[in-house]
Amino acid sequence: MTLSIITVSYNAANTIQDALSSVAAQLYPQIEHIVVDGGSIDGTMDRVDLYPHVAKKISEKDGGIYHAMNKGLAMTTGEVIGILNADDQYADCNVIQKVVKVFENPDIEAVYGNLVFVDPTDSSRIVRRWHSSPHQPEDFYFGWMPPHPTFFVRKSIYEKYGCFDTRLKSAADYELMLRFLLKHRIRSQHIPHTLIHMRNGGRSTASLRNRLMANKEDREAWKMNELKPHFFTLILKPLRKLNQFFFNG
Repeated sequence: MTLSIITVSYNAANTIQDALSSVAAQLYPQIEHIVVDGGSIDGTMDRVDLYPHVAKKISEKDGGIYHAMNKGLAMTTGEVIGILNADDQYADCNVIQKVVKVFENPDIEAVYGNLVFVDPTDSSRIVRRWHSSPHQPEDFYFGWMPPHPTFFVRKSIYEKYGCFDTRLKSAADYELMLRFLLKHRIRSQHIPHTLIHMRNGGRSTASLRNRLMANKEDREAWKMNELKPHFFTLILKPLRKLNQFFFNG
């Protein structure tokens, strides 16, 4: 089974080598790593060129991160697809082995796991932990969602239900998981292990203004899928993240 990994980048010279190295270190051999760059001018692609395991790479202006992800999806040939951001890295060299092991069950259509946030300048220092859990589709109504960087999906699901909706600027990953897991109820399985180390500091939580904009897009994500959240659903969504600061298990 070939597993495709898409890494989207733009002026990520300071971090992308951690991502690339973590893919190169994976013990699972059948990996297709694709880098989609937005036309970086800081030497990002010079870093990428140092890694011969990268199967496909492109650097050109795009319409934003989700447009770039869609370009990467179109380039994949693997049966399963994962997305590794340029400033993230796999937690250890066995991550892809663990993911593929679950996908050996043909009934499983998506896999997700746990994630830790690390200091943006010291990736060895853990800031908070996102311990996900097994779920029922209805858990979305109570603010639940899996960590998107840990979300691996069969290519056939993208082909059947579509890619990222580029009308959304910060919530297209949330909308896609809402569409796959709640609307179409694809069969998923949680891996109870940390899969991703993610540098802390996302755009949607960088300021109150960005958080309000993200909440607006979250509501639009439900509307686009002809789903109706409870009045408290999108209040609970950010509140659930508070546990990430206190969960030390």
